[in-house]
Amino acid sequence: MSNETKQPLIQMQNIEKHFGSVIALAGVSLEVYPGECHCLLGDNGAGKSTFIKTMSGVHKPTKGTILFEGEEMNFSKPRDAISAGIATVYQDLAMIPLMSVARNFFMGNEPEKKVGPFKFFDHKKANQITMEEMRTMGINLRGADQAVGTLSGGERQTVAIARAVHFGAKVLILDEPTSALGVRQTSNVLATVDKVRKKGIAVVFITHNVRHALAVGDRFTVLNRGKTLGTAVRGEVTPEELQDLMAGGQELATLEGSLGGTV
Repeated sequence: MSNETKQPLIQMQNIEKHFGSVIALAGVSLEVYPGECHCLLGDNGAGKSTFIKTMSGVHKPTKGTILFEGEEMNFSKPRDAISAGIATVYQDLAMIPLMSVARNFFMGNEPEKKVGPFKFFDHKKANQITMEEMRTMGINLRGADQAVGTLSGGERQTVAIARAVHFGAKVLILDEPTSALGVRQTSNVLATVDKVRKKGIAVVFITHNVRHALAVGDRFTVLNRGKTLGTAVRGEVTPEELQDLMAGGQELATLEGSLGGTV
């Protein structure tokens, strides 16, 4: 089904975010469809972090509208966005290394079993679900009681992604998920993103790495100094064109001219 016949899951319309006299976002628009991986590209300071924090309820936009499944949303806190089905996996992952994978997977959503008047963490159920969900994402753990700290960076990213999907994410925001990973781990995480997309979940993939974006992206929006430089469709843009947009192409051409083409 083409995007023309589908309704966007989330629409960010002319979003502005001011911090005092600093304009971090100056009217950014973007929509994401079910089953789409929409890559948001930009160098440091482009406004990517502010934008995703606005989408995920951390910041309230100064101006603009957020529509989720066609309804206008006014998130006052991140919990509101999470309840609606917008989950964010940040770079630091918010995991406790010495705790088991299962404990980290269910943190804040622990399955319980009752024994008389008492409630206990249901280890057996948690372990079983964790193993199944990780296997679905292509990772076979030694055991769900394995400490998260013993996993590779890519496997930890996959735990966080699998957790968000299990608890009902409709939109999954991934903040630079491959920035600190080696080639093999990056390839595993990109494969996980592809699996998530195929489940009909909308993925917003934030990165400054054009190659990683092109490996999984359907559409690409470039942010530069709080403004969007447009959205390109997979197959209609080259890596060089994307890189040029990120670098603010025109500025680079001007610099090359002033330096006699030595850049």
